[in-house]
Amino acid sequence: MDIKDLKMLIKMVTETDITEFELENTDEKVVIKRGCAAPQFQMQAPVAYQYAPAAPVAPAAAPAAPAAAPAAPAAEKEQGDVITSPIVGTFYRAPAPDAAPYVEVGQIVEKGQVLCIVEAMKLMNEIEAEFKCKIVKICKENAQPVEYGDALFVVEKL
Repeated sequence: MDIKDLKMLIKMVTETDITEFELENTDEKVVIKRGCAAPQFQMQAPVAYQYAPAAPVAPAAAPAAPAAAPAAPAAEKEQGDVITSPIVGTFYRAPAPDAAPYVEVGQIVEKGQVLCIVEAMKLMNEIEAEFKCKIVKICKENAQPVEYGDALFVVEKL
């Protein structure tokens, strides 16, 4: 095969959608490939994790736990209203580590008085009393994380 025939074959391949052309006879073999081989990417689907149920020992102990569980909340439940966290963050009883707490158990607070701080994303959010009340119980420890709706104080309206 001469160069003129090869040029004609190459032109034919480039002008069409053919990406590979192969011609073979007894004397010669011509292979024309157009473009480069596309890289092959292999992607793996994310693995979905499923947690196994608790060991069989836990369900066997479960009937005893529910019997004790209702008694515990009843003992914890105290007279009064509950002031809950309006946001997720970290509970602080005082404005600074070396400062006195905003409120103590037994203290009477006025409406609008600061009860604590809940830090969320480096912002200090003051939680204020919505009514005049007496602090019956402080439900969280200083620097403890809190969730939305967690009880912060048990109070008695005055």
